[in-house]
Amino acid sequence: MTSGILDYESDAIVQLMNIAEDDWTEQELKDALQRAIMLELSTIPPYATALWSITDPDNNKPVRHTIREIVFDEMSHFGLVCNMLTSIGGTVVLTDPLTVPKYPGELPGGVNPGLEVFLSGLTRESAALFADIEKPENPLGFAADGNTIGAFYQRIANVFPKFADLLTGRQQVTFPLGSGHGAGNNIVAMNTIDDVLGAIHIIQSQGEGTDASPENPFPGTPGELAHYYAFKEIAVGKKFVPTGQDGKFDFVGPDVPLPDTSPVGRVPQGGWVNSPGNEPDATTADLLHTFNQQYSDMLRALEDAWSPSAADIFPAIGLMGDLRRTAQKINAVKLPASPHFTYGPEWLFVTT
Repeated sequence: MTSGILDYESDAIVQLMNIAEDDWTEQELKDALQRAIMLELSTIPPYATALWSITDPDNNKPVRHTIREIVFDEMSHFGLVCNMLTSIGGTVVLTDPLTVPKYPGELPGGVNPGLEVFLSGLTRESAALFADIEKPENPLGFAADGNTIGAFYQRIANVFPKFADLLTGRQQVTFPLGSGHGAGNNIVAMNTIDDVLGAIHIIQSQGEGTDASPENPFPGTPGELAHYYAFKEIAVGKKFVPTGQDGKFDFVGPDVPLPDTSPVGRVPQGGWVNSPGNEPDATTADLLHTFNQQYSDMLRALEDAWSPSAADIFPAIGLMGDLRRTAQKINAVKLPASPHFTYGPEWLFVTT
């Protein structure tokens, strides 16, 4: 096994990308898919924390709708990659303390080195962070830089056909997440190499768009932008529109106002007990623990759903709703030493 493959804070993706494609073995492919699962999982807490900080309950308001759709996309991507791994005989690992996301911190595996991912409410700054997470290899209108998630997926797509004979369709979870969110959001079985390559194309293009267009080719709503450009619009505060010059685009369209939010502060490493003066009282500590327990139970339920016993995915989906409700209660509590801000969910894994 590639050194440190289960360690969230290792450079395992960099190691994998440094192996020539022809030299990848079955184990490298399984390691890469486990790391891709960890990448997809790592995006959900920051995006969901921002989404749940929005206090306007109307899901159809533009910014709220955009982030909500992206969270559904990421959940779908996670499920598709889990199916890829189990279909070739791999095991999905989510509840080893080494694998769970760490915030604040870099993305797992060395992707986008130097980018610190944090948990906070929705702000222009957090939206800019999300755009950096989704950064394409070749963004429309400006220069590319750094390693990207899309490049890692392209390496998997290049290598996977060599191992197409391993695909068995075993331990597959299917779920119609695409209902109302675009056909690309369905979690479908990975029975053939065409299934795999089609799913990777969806993951790449929903996040990055295409070389010719910033739009999501698998939208829930016509004209929906790929994740990078959607987040960048929120960060810049302007719509991304054609400039009329040789098919170029720029952020020069109508304003993109931020919705009303709870001012959720940045969650410190290890949780709010590590924020001097903002240590939670007993009631708030209970709320935070409830959220962490629900999150941990959700990871266990997801791991079970892709286990040989083929448990149901519905318990995990139900727990996502529980997380939202608990997070909104947490978001209503002001920080004692910084009352302009509120607490936010910690997303800490607990073993009991």
